[in-house]
Amino acid sequence: MAIEHETHPFPVIRSGVPLSAPFEWLRLGWDDLRTGGLTSLFYGFCFATGGLFFFLSFRHAVQLLTALTTGFMLIGPFLAIGLYEISRQHELGEKPNLKDTLAVWRRNLAGNGVYSLILVIFYLVWARASLVAFALFYEGGMPSVENFIGQILKFDNLEFLLVYLAIGGFFAVLVFALSVVSIPMMLDRNEDAITAMLASAIAFVRNLPAMLVWAALIGMLGLVGMATAFIGHIVLMPLIGHATWHAYRALVQP
Repeated sequence: MAIEHETHPFPVIRSGVPLSAPFEWLRLGWDDLRTGGLTSLFYGFCFATGGLFFFLSFRHAVQLLTALTTGFMLIGPFLAIGLYEISRQHELGEKPNLKDTLAVWRRNLAGNGVYSLILVIFYLVWARASLVAFALFYEGGMPSVENFIGQILKFDNLEFLLVYLAIGGFFAVLVFALSVVSIPMMLDRNEDAITAMLASAIAFVRNLPAMLVWAALIGMLGLVGMATAFIGHIVLMPLIGHATWHAYRALVQP
């Protein structure tokens, strides 16, 4: 590995990944999930519990709930680092170990620390932008979650909806582009956060069609998990996490 870094100071990013690749990543992720068993499902349970906690705590404050829920999804790639380690262990023929996966972030403490700080900044800016959008464009009093969803489906408050989707979409695309392979890369290669995020952005741009398919699949699976009162997250979040490891393997040359 050291020799590779001397030969290739910057990770070599593949291009031309086919549109069908994200489905293959999910298939491989499912294999990892089956191998990881309860260790993988532990992380899914944490995601489900966290999502349900946010929902129950802020269900009467939609402006906060939407910011927290989407923000939770923005920082999801970092929270899934243990799942990447399970996939790495499976790849090496090792038996997944929960204790090791919980401490894996220490392997690249500096890189993970910088990346976490950047994510927190993104999250705080997004949360503020979300609240400002509600304050400036939402008409009427704050609705319940049920009424808010009904208004969205009926396209009420259309100006607010368009503004909110534009702001949320901007942050989602930015964070996705910077994180699609960055955490697995820091885990696998001990890269610094800036190099990993730049490599991730390059992978996103070079393989934009496949990345859009991958982002859509992640979004749909996330919505399915939410629609099942977050119970689906127990399986779907580990599936996405494991598949992300295989996305990294497909996008970055060893």
